Amino acid sequence: MSLKDNFTADEWFKVMTGPGRAGAAVVAASPSGVTGLLAEAGAIAAAVRESVSRDSRTPLMEAMAAELLGQPAKAPEQERARNVEDVKTQSLEGVRQAVWLVNAKTSPEDAAAYREMLMLVAQRTAEAAKEGGFLGIGGEQVNDKERAVIEELRQMLGDSQMLGDSGAGVIRHETPPGTPNARPEPGPDGSGNSD
Repeated sequence: MSLKDNFTADEWFKVMTGPGRAGAAVVAASPSGVTGLLAEAGAIAAAVRESVSRDSRTPLMEAMAAELLGQPAKAPEQERARNVEDVKTQSLEGVRQAVWLVNAKTSPEDAAAYREMLMLVAQRTAEAAKEGGFLGIGGEQVNDKERAVIEELRQMLGDSQMLGDSGAGVIRHETPPGTPNARPEPGPDGSGNSD
């Protein structure tokens, strides 16, 4: 049985596209020209490959690597973005849902590796192309808009991390909107009962 079996097809699609959505949020924050977009897309792919190719990868990274080598999943119907602000908003919401699913259905080690992958993708995407220059002259490697999205992702991932030792491994999370069959929050004893 693969770790992928813990997820429905729709949930697994969200997990698989989470890293790309993290990169897309950075791209949408400060769109580049064609050359910049190509560099940023390449940075997203390279960061994902790096994360799933490490020698010490977790079961989640193993399952994602196997999926990347197999047939791509068919994308479910979703609302189309009308502008770059919609792309950023939808991308961040997609990341939020993917992180929630990974936190709810995998080990703490898998969840940490996934969060690390998301931040690697966001950082590498921001660094892939200079913003604000003219014909490659001037500009800055990571601008304020990109830094703001990276910080928003960092806050989102920090809010979904495990509690300290007193939390006995309980993961904090909220049910993302539109998530069917949400599992109840664990009770104080971690059993799912609030008593």
